[in-house]
Amino acid sequence: MAAGNAVVAKPSELAPATSAALARLLPRYLDTDAVAVVEGGVPETTALLAERFDHIFYTGNGTVGRIVMRAAAEHLTPVTLELGGKSPAFVDRDADLDTVAARLVAGKFLNAGQTCVAPDYVLTDPETAAALEPALVRAVEAQYGTDPARSTEYARIVNERHFDRLTGLLDSGRVVVGGGSDRSRKYLAPTVLADVAPDAPVMREEIFGPILPIVTVPGLDEAIDFVNDRDKPLALYVFSESDGTRERFAAETSSGGLGHGLPLAHLTVSDLPFGGVGESGMGNYHGRYSIETFSHRKAVLKKPLS
Repeated sequence: MAAGNAVVAKPSELAPATSAALARLLPRYLDTDAVAVVEGGVPETTALLAERFDHIFYTGNGTVGRIVMRAAAEHLTPVTLELGGKSPAFVDRDADLDTVAARLVAGKFLNAGQTCVAPDYVLTDPETAAALEPALVRAVEAQYGTDPARSTEYARIVNERHFDRLTGLLDSGRVVVGGGSDRSRKYLAPTVLADVAPDAPVMREEIFGPILPIVTVPGLDEAIDFVNDRDKPLALYVFSESDGTRERFAAETSSGGLGHGLPLAHLTVSDLPFGGVGESGMGNYHGRYSIETFSHRKAVLKKPLS
C-alpha cells in the first residue's frame, strides 16, 4: 500500500483466529476499494492464483512456493517468495557458552519455534557440544521456569497435524531437556536433542517447532562443508569470537541473511533487506526494500521538439 498498490490479502488458514481478525479489522480501518481480504484454504488460494496480478508475495514453504510460481508464470507475474528452511547455528569452541545458550533459547523457542528464522539446529564440535548441553538446560529454566507448560511466555503448536509431526521427530536423538507433550493442549516442551545424526528424521526438513538438535562435526572446515552440502538457508547464525571464522562463513557460505552472535535480530532491522536465496526463497523486503519490491521504476526521457 505504501508503494501505491491495491492489495488482495490472503491470510493463512492454519491460523484462523488471526485470519478472522484481519478480515474484520482491515475493512474497518482501510479503504475497501484498495484493500480486500480473502479467507479460506486451498480452493480460495487456487482461485486467487488464477487471476492476473502485478506482483505476488508469498510466505510459507517450498512446496506451495512452487505452486505459486507455476501459477504466476501463466501471466508472467513477478513473485517474492519467503520460504524458510533449516537455518544452522554454528557454535565455535571459543564462544561464551552461557551467553550462547541464552540467546539460542530465546531465538529458538520464541513462539514455540514457529518462526521462519528460528535456529533450526546447532552445529559444533563434540567437546563444545558436551559443554553446551548443561548451559542449554540452565537457559531453558531461566527463560521458562521448571515447568514451561505453566509459563505465560511459552506458546503452543498451531494445530494437531503439526503437533503430531513434531512429536514424531523426538526419537531423532537423546533428549537433553524437554521432550514432554500434551496433545489435548497442543503443548510440546522446549526440547534439545543431542547425538543427532545428519540424516536423522529431524534433520530432513525444516522443524518449525520447539526442537533444537545438536549435530557435531570435527571443526570449522567440516561445519562450512555441512552447510554448503545442503539447501541454502534463510538465515545462518555464527557464535564465534574469531574474526577469521566470521569472515569465512560470510565468504564461503550462501544464505538469505547472516547473524553473528544473535539469532533473529536481523529480521527486526528495517535498514537491512530480508529474504531468502535458492530453496529459502527469492527477492527481499523490509523498509525501503519493500517499496522497491512492490514498485516499478519506469524510465522516462523527454527531449524538447523545439
